[in-house]
Amino acid sequence: MPAFSQTHETTIDAPAPTVHALVADFHEWIKWSPWEGLDPDLQRTYDGAGVGASYAWAGNSKAGEGRMTFTSITPEQVVVDLEFLKPFKAQNVVTFDLAPAGAGTKVAWTMAGQRNLAFAVMGKLFFDKAIGKDFTKGLASLKAAAEAA
Repeated sequence: MPAFSQTHETTIDAPAPTVHALVADFHEWIKWSPWEGLDPDLQRTYDGAGVGASYAWAGNSKAGEGRMTFTSITPEQVVVDLEFLKPFKAQNVVTFDLAPAGAGTKVAWTMAGQRNLAFAVMGKLFFDKAIGKDFTKGLASLKAAAEAA
């Protein structure tokens, strides 16, 4: 199966610990995730804290259904296993890399995984652009939330 990886970056005028706190706690994602608001009746389930903590969601056809689990958390990087259940099944790895950038923090948000051949073609035509827009929106919201903190 073909592999894919997509990274988007921004620089945030806030210290890394402020940004890290928003990324390394699923409860904080409601403040910046680009997928918040897709379903006003979204059902969320949180379990645990730190490495091993998980967040599951179930919603309408726009929000879908899935689960995320923190697999590694360091001051410089947060890694998440992402499992989509609906509207299609997929398993990806999401990584947030944080690096000093002057008085602020450079954030690189990457999603990587493998796609079957049909999804690889559809990814090039549709998914990658949609994911790119979502990541751009999410990074802008993360920047706003961290800079307001």
